[in-house]
Amino acid sequence: MVAVLSMTMTFAENENAASLNNTEAYNMTVNMKKLAQALSLNKDQIESVAEIHKTFAAEMMFAAQSKGEERNKMVEKAIKKDLAYMDYILSKEQYRKYVMLLNVTLLNRGLR
Repeated sequence: MVAVLSMTMTFAENENAASLNNTEAYNMTVNMKKLAQALSLNKDQIESVAEIHKTFAAEMMFAAQSKGEERNKMVEKAIKKDLAYMDYILSKEQYRKYVMLLNVTLLNRGLR
């Protein structure tokens, strides 16, 4: 539980939706070492999760360049795709933690 709370704090650290501009809010870069530790990933999972997250981060930055409803659609599509891939790679417990961390991050950034 301490690791999950620590990771939540890492994701949410210095994130105040009012102080972030649009592009910064969509920057999903994370410390993969801390994410791997929080989720207790094995070596194979680390590599896969890193690749999946790299794609997700790129899609979110691409969405940041769009406007209005198109942006919202792109964000939702990126999130659904990310969660589908993570569900395939992670165990049920790891996936549950990942969803929690992602939701906290999105809420803190004003994206949900």
